[in-house]
Amino acid sequence: MPTPFLDLQAQYRPLKKEMEAAMQRVLDSSAYILGPAVAEFEKAFAAYCGAGHCVGLSSGTSAIALLLQANGIGQGDEVITVANTFIATAEGISHVGATPILVDCLEDTALIDPSKIEAAITKRTKAIIPVHLYGQPADMDEINAIGKKHGLKVFEDACQAHGAMYKGKKTGSLADGAAFSFYPGKNLGAYGDAGALTTNDPAVAAKAKMLRDHGSPEKYRHELVGWNERMDGLQGAVLGVKLPHLDTWNNTRRKHAASLRKALEGSVELIVDAPNRTAVYHLFVIRSEKRDALQKFLAERKIASGIHYPIPIHLQKAYAFRGWKKGDFPNAEKLATEILSLPMFAELTEEQIGEICEGVKAFS
Repeated sequence: MPTPFLDLQAQYRPLKKEMEAAMQRVLDSSAYILGPAVAEFEKAFAAYCGAGHCVGLSSGTSAIALLLQANGIGQGDEVITVANTFIATAEGISHVGATPILVDCLEDTALIDPSKIEAAITKRTKAIIPVHLYGQPADMDEINAIGKKHGLKVFEDACQAHGAMYKGKKTGSLADGAAFSFYPGKNLGAYGDAGALTTNDPAVAAKAKMLRDHGSPEKYRHELVGWNERMDGLQGAVLGVKLPHLDTWNNTRRKHAASLRKALEGSVELIVDAPNRTAVYHLFVIRSEKRDALQKFLAERKIASGIHYPIPIHLQKAYAFRGWKKGDFPNAEKLATEILSLPMFAELTEEQIGEICEGVKAFS
């Protein structure tokens, strides 16, 4: 039986009636942009994260950009982040006119290496954006301490970490603000593009709400040069239906991950679970020096897999103008040649998990 990388239909089927009813309410009200469904989700998601405010947006990329801009970060400023992340982290920094400054990751967890951050700080540095990669939080105590020491803001890129926890506290409430993506394949996914930022600062939330809507506090009055980054009403409805199920889905992902770890231990290298973290396994990532051959072998067994991400930010053509070169961030580069994401979603069956493990071990 084929094992897909992700099965969104399996998640949708038990929610079908509830989802259709929620979407019908939006259709009946014609509140297609923002509206009650988005406002209700914002309130619920802020409470879920333990944050004071949530601002619904069009994507995780816009969440990063507006979080920065709403905090006064822009042209001429520098923002530190990690080299091994999806390009959206760097793009959000670039979109507000700031400069992304990269540091390397830890090889064992693939998370930003806090020991590399201080050397990257200059007089232009205004913020640090750790990425909770694969659904595991970065070392927020150490990163927040660096931020406090140098008077810098710290913002979480929590786009892969909905519901993950650091020392018992949920992402979205671990720093000065956080960005989330609700891309369909995320642990909490919309039925299209959507995102949000969280913050405890009411002034930041108010500014972000203006920025997302053409800098407008009310119709046809524009106080800022803003964006068009509003969340659609239908996406707010979808996310409102899904949010109450998120912890259950995440707990099931953790059980699947534990089964995979137990079965694969000794057969293949695994990304390490760091202490004091409760990961949500947006991705389950293994490492192999023969990664490409392993991926082909699994495909022949009809087991899908992915690579997140094959090219670090500093080697992307989009950032060639920065002058970064191969060798600048060795851990990120090494991982890019070895990492392989195995199927991971709450609806995986025991049979599918068994087939995944058998396939990996048969190659090993």
